[in-house]
Amino acid sequence: MRLFLSSYRFGAHANRLLALVGPPGRVAVVANACDAWPSAWQSAVTSDLFPLRRLGFEPEVLDLRDYIGRTEALEQTLSGFPMVWVRGGNTFVLRAQFARSGADIVLPRLLAADALVYAGYSAGACVMTPDLHGLEFADDPAEVRTACGIEPRWDGLGLVPRRIVPHLDSPTDPEGHSRKLVRDYLASGVAHWALTDDHVVVVDGDSTEVLT
Repeated sequence: MRLFLSSYRFGAHANRLLALVGPPGRVAVVANACDAWPSAWQSAVTSDLFPLRRLGFEPEVLDLRDYIGRTEALEQTLSGFPMVWVRGGNTFVLRAQFARSGADIVLPRLLAADALVYAGYSAGACVMTPDLHGLEFADDPAEVRTACGIEPRWDGLGLVPRRIVPHLDSPTDPEGHSRKLVRDYLASGVAHWALTDDHVVVVDGDSTEVLT
């Protein structure tokens, strides 16, 4: 299993992503964490395409809404990509769209077979953890009902053993939600990784490392 989980895009470790993937090629870009913000969806996608292209990747947008109830088709499509890139947004909306499309079944299966690399930042990283409790301080679970028509889920995919707190001391978090969440997790004894926008968690087979 190969995972590249960051707070913001490549963090300070774009070269580590390239080492994990190998020669850059096609990448499926998943922006469904932004599904509750239709007016900003396209600009959010575009903002990620340029940095990926600068690294040499060939990004193609993959909208999970096109695969609702079509899990086998999603698996077939993803099998053609050496990497999937899952951007930030609302973690609860992303988790719901994973469930509706079957991505929460397909991705663990493909990752276990080492068929692709999963690279995700912010919501795209948090959704891979065991549990989403605490993220409601920054992401509104109620947006799931609006965007997806279902109730929010509080479980992650559990492919890493700790929760992730992104955007620690970041300009994108002026109210300090991440710092407060770290305090809450520490007080409750919740295992977690607190990531600044430079930090990355890399899983490569049996190895897990946090790059600062």
